[in-house]
Amino acid sequence: MIRSHVLICGGTGCTSSGSLKIQDEFVKALEANGLTDEVKIVMTGCFGLCALGPVVIIHPEGTFYSRVTPEDVSEIVSEHLLKGRVVERLVYADTGEEEAEALANVSLNDTAFYKTQQRVVLRNCGVIDPEDINEYIAMDGYQALGKVLTEMTPDEVIQVVLDSGLRGRGGGGFPTGRKWALTAPNKAPQKYVVCNADEGDPGAFMDRSVLEGDPHCIIEAMAIAGYAIGATQGYVYVRAEYPIAVKRLQIAIDQARELGLLGKDIFGSGFDFDLDIRLGAGAFVCGEETALMTSIEGNRGEPRPRPPYPAVKGLYGCPTVENNVETFANIPQIILKGADWFASMGTEKSKGTKVFALGGKIEHTGLVEIPMGTTVRDIVYEIGGGIPGGKQFKAAQTGGPSGGCIPARLIDTPVDYDNLTAIGCMMGSGGLIVMDEDTCMVDMAKFFLEFTVDESCGKCTPCRIGTKRLLEMLNQIVSGNGTLELIDEMEKLCYYIKDNALCGLGQTAPNPVLSTLNFFRDEYIAHVVDKKCPAGVCKSLTSYVVVADKCKGCTACARVCPVGAISGKVKEPHVIDQSKCIKCGACMEKCKFGAIVKE
Repeated sequence: MIRSHVLICGGTGCTSSGSLKIQDEFVKALEANGLTDEVKIVMTGCFGLCALGPVVIIHPEGTFYSRVTPEDVSEIVSEHLLKGRVVERLVYADTGEEEAEALANVSLNDTAFYKTQQRVVLRNCGVIDPEDINEYIAMDGYQALGKVLTEMTPDEVIQVVLDSGLRGRGGGGFPTGRKWALTAPNKAPQKYVVCNADEGDPGAFMDRSVLEGDPHCIIEAMAIAGYAIGATQGYVYVRAEYPIAVKRLQIAIDQARELGLLGKDIFGSGFDFDLDIRLGAGAFVCGEETALMTSIEGNRGEPRPRPPYPAVKGLYGCPTVENNVETFANIPQIILKGADWFASMGTEKSKGTKVFALGGKIEHTGLVEIPMGTTVRDIVYEIGGGIPGGKQFKAAQTGGPSGGCIPARLIDTPVDYDNLTAIGCMMGSGGLIVMDEDTCMVDMAKFFLEFTVDESCGKCTPCRIGTKRLLEMLNQIVSGNGTLELIDEMEKLCYYIKDNALCGLGQTAPNPVLSTLNFFRDEYIAHVVDKKCPAGVCKSLTSYVVVADKCKGCTACARVCPVGAISGKVKEPHVIDQSKCIKCGACMEKCKFGAIVKE
């Protein structure tokens, strides 16, 4: 009889840190201690607290072990599982408590990282075995599909989604129910449902984690969408770089087919719906719905002019509904719990929750799900644990290469569609990158623009040529060759690209530049007028200098300099030859007396 469950994070983050080796060690240790029949090992999806991975949680106690290594496993098995004694040194603590017994009994939901979250999309991630359909069914899985097929008409399904206020979580924020309502009336012998899992924003891993941890919820939601609009075929377009997600999704599709939850005459209702996977080659532009459909059709992923919209002419020229993974993941719960339940969360015009991949200069990187309207301050300090090293919060970038930055003075901005738009930002798909005082905002804008230039499909001139010219201007500024007139020209070009690019990639590409110009124009001016990078990031505008009255003449800096740019006698102040210095920072790292500064 099973008395304990060992849940090991099997998401990409923890897997890359060795969680599969940890699983193997648990199997060996359980066999060695005669516990194989009493303890079950479950490889789950992402728990969310990626900064502390690999993560192991033992139930029924709920003990949260963090940063577990294969060498720790035998101790966990012999002490915790065999003798009932918690391994204190591995227990996750964020409250300052030191007693292992107290920590072992703290619910995961009561920790600072989790207690303000509201997990709807991530409700099963880290809880169930994503490769076992029975565990999903045990968590009310496929009940929503059964309900719509046996109790509701397609129009009633669409109305519930409309009433819920659910908006697309892929970045645009278009009302999901309205998209379905526009597609349903179109008469065609074939309609399609497409799931956009082409998650391309740097630092974003929300959709990947849902597919890895709860793939059946996407299958169920797509079948519900198919019933609502009259489609019989669906496709999940997922990046080939997501092997764990692809594997688990395929297992889930096969299991659903085997139980008659995909295919012909589902639930004896006469409704047919099947699902297939299509792999993307990693082109960022394929996150745009028309480029994605073009790619599924076997062509180069390039956007199409709209209208006609996919609701009229989409995949293979047929009416198509396209939503992203997070949007679909909300659907089963909305059907089961009702539109009012979903609408009770969030703000007036932004209902429900939002999943964010929290990264950058922050203590607790990972995956979080918060009610719409939660402030940036709460996300950064209450959930994220603040900025490492006592540094000051400078800005948060939302929406990745398509978004904008939220400066420190607006840290109390509620995160929802309208408030972010009002300050020149956007929700995007859910990447949230935190920056501290050491971040150069000009360099940050350049980083995102470099990404966009590389990912432009080249179909339209404003994006193909305009973004390159924009990047050239930024390179002039960070190299010390910019002028105030160049800043004005750059701003004009941003608006031209936004107004004339064919698709969302080009239309939003200038956003990081415009946002930083709006909130951090003084940094741009410092780069072009003072020829200085205030954050000390841009190498062409930065110098390493020895502070003479602090220098002890120990020669440590000279010994570590790779180009021999530092000279001086023993026990006398040294000097850095700026013409030779390559600004690697090795000297500053080596100096124990703080005698070398970056200017």
